[in-house]
Amino acid sequence: MEIAVIGNSEFILGFRLAGIRKTYAAENDEKLTEHVTSVLQDGDVGILVLNSSDMERIPRKLRVTLENSVKPTVIAIGGEEGGLSMRERIKRSVGVDLWK
Repeated sequence: MEIAVIGNSEFILGFRLAGIRKTYAAENDEKLTEHVTSVLQDGDVGILVLNSSDMERIPRKLRVTLENSVKPTVIAIGGEEGGLSMRERIKRSVGVDLWK
């Protein structure tokens, strides 16, 4: 399983430096939607990382798909996206609360 990161150039830079290979620059809404759709179809991606402000820019139908996605598990950084905390997202994807 791989991690994919989608966002503006500044957002993905740190992930690139950390060794994440699947990083996609999305400077406008069209590119953002295009990259998200592409990553959803990539069977190798287990985790998708987005900026929470970018999550709000995604069309509603695609956002609902991301919010309900288990593979890849979608992590929005920069706030609690969709009312779900990081803990709740991990519990949902793994099936166990790792903090207990």
